[in-house]
Amino acid sequence: MGRVFVEHLSGKAYCCKYCRTHLAKVEELLSKQFHSKNGPAWLFGQVINVVPGPKEDRLMTTGMHVVSDISCTKCCALLGWKYEDAHEESQKYKVGRFILERAHVVEASPSAQPPPPPGRNDSSVPPLSYFDGHSSDMDDHYF
Repeated sequence: MGRVFVEHLSGKAYCCKYCRTHLAKVEELLSKQFHSKNGPAWLFGQVINVVPGPKEDRLMTTGMHVVSDISCTKCCALLGWKYEDAHEESQKYKVGRFILERAHVVEASPSAQPPPPPGRNDSSVPPLSYFDGHSSDMDDHYF
């Protein structure tokens, strides 16, 4: 296996809860009105540092969608899914967008530094600062 390449975003960003890899800029958050089997989920326009799984049909409360699960590039944690297609015309706005399950993300402050590479213990790098906000808005979930 080769070296894992991860991008670091400037400014406020949402990160993987497990390894703190940056996933999306705060400005990419489109809606907090979604829900997954694990609780609240957020819709993003663009995300980075994720690996898509195979496409599959999935029945959700808003109808049948074609989705691919997305996992963190660095730690392989399942984070959410990407909407590949929607069968209902009213749901086509989701196509090409991403759901990140709230249970799997945290927000990094603009001054936060990326974690040191594996195997490096640099005490001169300040620790990351995060907050764990919570939203209970719900719109879409699958079963």
